[in-house]
Amino acid sequence: MSIIHFIDYLTSEKKYSTHTVRAYHDDLKSFESFCFSTYNSSQLSDINYSQIRSWIVDMVDKKISNRTVNRKITSLKTYYKFLVKTKQIKESPLVRHQALKVSKKVQIPFSQAEIEEVLNNLNTMDFNYESLRNKLIVELLYSTGMRRSELIELKLSSINIHNGTVKVIGKRNKERYIPLLNSVRQTLTDYLKERKHLDSNNDYLFLTNKGNKLYPNFVYRIINEYFSTVSSKVKKSPHVIRHSFATHLLNQGADLNSVKELLGHSSLASTQIYTHSSLNELKKIYNQAHPRSSKI
Repeated sequence: MSIIHFIDYLTSEKKYSTHTVRAYHDDLKSFESFCFSTYNSSQLSDINYSQIRSWIVDMVDKKISNRTVNRKITSLKTYYKFLVKTKQIKESPLVRHQALKVSKKVQIPFSQAEIEEVLNNLNTMDFNYESLRNKLIVELLYSTGMRRSELIELKLSSINIHNGTVKVIGKRNKERYIPLLNSVRQTLTDYLKERKHLDSNNDYLFLTNKGNKLYPNFVYRIINEYFSTVSSKVKKSPHVIRHSFATHLLNQGADLNSVKELLGHSSLASTQIYTHSSLNELKKIYNQAHPRSSKI
């Protein structure tokens, strides 16, 4: 029963997204199933750390990655913090748990040339609803750095072409306003003219050809399709465009805090992962410009 209350707490009080809440629910049900099959107990409030540790060992033995194991344990940690907060237990069994070591993933952003080539290719396509929608998706993702989920949730009312801003609803329903480039405003104007011809009363900004709201895999396929023609990078996704947005801004001298605000991060620690690529660029410029670089 406490799992149900916990899920209500994440949804109503913490304002977590549907996707996040589902992940927490699935992790807890997986752990509950393990406890029942291994210890004949489904009362998670009575579980101790050694039992949790056996679940971790079981997952590792099944070749589940350390990153995924850590994510599942984070779900458990949040759940047990909730039980402490609601006075169902005195202390979390995970209070002294140390996360498993994971290798840091270095995201490789698209180059500015790759982005420009995709946009140039989109400019040569037929002037119709589908091509304008796809062009606007690429332009908005790259010019704002918004998440795929945020793009899908944009409403017509989110856009203010006159003021040149877009209102984005981020994680935990936090609002932020991002300026729009003049080129994006023009694409928006053209797109909205074509959108009027769709037989749909849907108020989401982006719709399928049949007038339905977009879904995550739909956006992924668009990005993967266009960038596959210009890039040999293994990963070609909306998140790589977000990474490219942040990296290119930092390379051009934007300060970290401004990029943090544009991305909708709650702390600078989340934004600092994007400094890796910009540091490499800085080193290159430094080596080219420093008068002693060729002598060292």
